[in-house]
Amino acid sequence: MKEAMLWKKAENSAVDCFLCEFRCHIAEGKRGLCCVRENKGGTLYSLVYERAISTAVDPIEKKPFFHFLPGSSSFSVATVGCNFRCLHCQNASISQLPRDHRGMIEGEELKCETVVDLAERYGCPSISYTYTEPTVFLEYAHDTAKIARKRGIRNNFVTNGYMTVEALELIRPYLDAANVDLKGFDEQRHRKLTGASVEPVKRNIRLMREMGIWVEVTTLVIPTVNDSDAELGAIAEFLSTADKGIPWHVSAFHPMYKMTELPRTPLATIQRACRIGKAAGLRYVYGGNVPGEEDENTLCWQCGNMLIRRWGFRVRENALSKSACPKCGAEIDGVFV
Repeated sequence: MKEAMLWKKAENSAVDCFLCEFRCHIAEGKRGLCCVRENKGGTLYSLVYERAISTAVDPIEKKPFFHFLPGSSSFSVATVGCNFRCLHCQNASISQLPRDHRGMIEGEELKCETVVDLAERYGCPSISYTYTEPTVFLEYAHDTAKIARKRGIRNNFVTNGYMTVEALELIRPYLDAANVDLKGFDEQRHRKLTGASVEPVKRNIRLMREMGIWVEVTTLVIPTVNDSDAELGAIAEFLSTADKGIPWHVSAFHPMYKMTELPRTPLATIQRACRIGKAAGLRYVYGGNVPGEEDENTLCWQCGNMLIRRWGFRVRENALSKSACPKCGAEIDGVFV
């Protein structure tokens, strides 16, 4: 256990947590909605500090990041727990473990410094805090990222974007990039799908870009849930007004967790979503979970020149000259060196 960040004392030995936008009021002996922060004797503790449930060396494209150190490997780390309750979660055995198993906390001790050591050993220029919501293990991520930054290793979050502004300010000095899940645009459907409001997610996408954090956005396109032209168009227009250079990954759904009754997303739907994104003025729109399709590749937004050719999570060709198109000289948005 480690004393948590971002909380304050309340009456009757309760505490108020302001790590994420649920801003839980937690009675003594109870946990917040994430199930991994507990009030013990009027002090809030993280139950997952340096307790990794999963580690791996992944292609950065798997996160997915297509404009952040493309073609590189990233050391990935996660703990159990999540503040969302997504019905379609692909990592529910990790994220929902405490919620589904009476508060169970699992994970093996892995020191912050050891995470950075492993990233160096495996030649990873970045560490990804991923597989579940990194905000809920912010203390672990923060302390690891701080060490990594000193050693020249970059840090990224794969996140639902529901952290408070206070949490963003805390991690900001050490966070280089974030892939934010924007799971929909309709407030009622978003709440039904995740248990949370969509408004803080939209705010944080804008705020991260203003802070200088590189941002990519992923939308899992779920049949009958968020696959209408109106919903996809609203997301695309929002991202375009925030920053036309934000890459938008529209990924195919496959039945998981508590949404096994729905079909897989047809390829035609992903292609339609890509067209909608481009029509809204987004420079980079990618089809996800559909390897072998043209929508995996990065083209110059100005002249259409092929810059990065991909197959799934593999970069087959990278023609970028630093961060510029070698044909027309247009600056390509992203972090490439």
